[in-house]
Amino acid sequence: MKYSFSDRVQNLKPSAIREIFKYSANPEYIALSAGNPAPDAFPVEAIAEISQKLLIESPISVLQYGTTEGYLPLRNFLISYLGERLLYKQKDSLLITSGAQQAMDLLTKSVLNKNDVVLCEAPSFIGSLNSFRSFQANLVGVEVESDGVNIDKLEAALQTHKNIKYFYTIPNFQNPSGVTMSLAKRKKVYELCRQYGVLILEDNPYGDLRFAGEEVPAIKTFDEDGIVVYVGSFSKVIAPGIRVGYVAAPEELVSKMVVCKQGEDVHTNMWGQIVCHEFMTKYDFSAHIKNLQQIYRRKAQILTDAMEKYLRPKQIKWNAIEGGLFAWCTLPEQIDMYEYIQKALAEKVCVVPGTAFLTDENQPCSSFRINFSTPTDEQLLLGIERLGSLL
Repeated sequence: MKYSFSDRVQNLKPSAIREIFKYSANPEYIALSAGNPAPDAFPVEAIAEISQKLLIESPISVLQYGTTEGYLPLRNFLISYLGERLLYKQKDSLLITSGAQQAMDLLTKSVLNKNDVVLCEAPSFIGSLNSFRSFQANLVGVEVESDGVNIDKLEAALQTHKNIKYFYTIPNFQNPSGVTMSLAKRKKVYELCRQYGVLILEDNPYGDLRFAGEEVPAIKTFDEDGIVVYVGSFSKVIAPGIRVGYVAAPEELVSKMVVCKQGEDVHTNMWGQIVCHEFMTKYDFSAHIKNLQQIYRRKAQILTDAMEKYLRPKQIKWNAIEGGLFAWCTLPEQIDMYEYIQKALAEKVCVVPGTAFLTDENQPCSSFRINFSTPTDEQLLLGIERLGSLL
C-alpha cells in the first residue's frame, strides 16, 4: 500500500541526535553526543521511598486520572515557588506538561497558522525546532553571540518579517551553544518584542545548573505586559524519565493550551507529578540542586582540562562553560565539519554536527556539540584525546 502523509509531517526528517544515538548505544563508542543527566545526578533513593509510600498508602492517587491543568498541590506549590522568583505574574496561569517539549508544542498549536514566522536563536534546540516545523512554521534564525542573541539582527528580523508569533530563546546555558544571555540583552529582547507585539517563549531547563559566574534574572521577571511564556522542566533537576514540565503564561494563553492538551494526552502522568511535589516539599531540594552543581562543575572541569590539552593546540575553540551540560566547539576554517565528524565516528567517538541545530541545515557551519554530563570521566578524556588527534 502507498501511504499518503499529511503536509505537516511529510517533510520532517529524523533528529540528527537520535540518528547518532544508534552509534552511541553501542558500548564500543564514546558518546559525547547525548544530553542526558549524569548517572549520579538522579535522586534514586528518594524517588524509591516516595514511590513505595505512595503505592502502599495511596495507590489510587497515582493510578487514577487527573486534571488536565495538573496535580493541584504541585501547581499551587509551583505558583508560590515561581512567584517568589518573579516568574509568575498576577494575570498568569500555570499548566503542568508532559515535559518542556510539550509546552513548545501546545503554544505553537495554540497560536500558529501555516507559514507564520517563529524567530529562533541560531543555533537552537533541535527538538523545539522540529516541533515548530511540524506546524509548518517559517523558521527564521537569529545569530547567537558569546553573550546571547545578536540584538541588531533580532531587531532587523522583527522589522522585516510579518506574522511573527514568537521569539524562542534559551537564555541560560543555551542548548547547544552553552551561551548565557547577558542582562542587558535580556532587557533589550523584552523591549523589542513588546514594541513589535511578539511573544517571547523563554525555555529554561538548565537555569538551576549554574556552577560558575553570576546568576542573571529571567526575561519573565520583566514581564508586565503579558508577552512572556516561561517554560521549566524537572528533567534536568530530578529525572527526565518522569516527563514532567510546566509553563507559566498569561491565563488567556494557558486556557487555550489546556484545551489543546486535552486532545493530546488528557493529563501529565500522575506518578511523576506527585513524585516531583513530594521531592520538592519533603526533601532538601536546595541541597539536591547544590549537589547537581558540584557534579557538573567537576565534569565540566575534566572536559575543559582535556580540551585545553588536546583541542586548543589544534585551534579548536569553544564557548566558556558556566553551567548546563554542553560545550560548543568550532573547528578551524579549513576543516570540513561533516568529514571530521564521520572520521570521529570511525574512531568510535560520537558528537553532534552543528547544522542539526540550525533553522536551515544547508547553512555553512564549522561547529559541533559535546555533552559532558553523560560520559564517564575516562570516556571524556579518551574521547577528547581522539578528537584532537584527528586534526
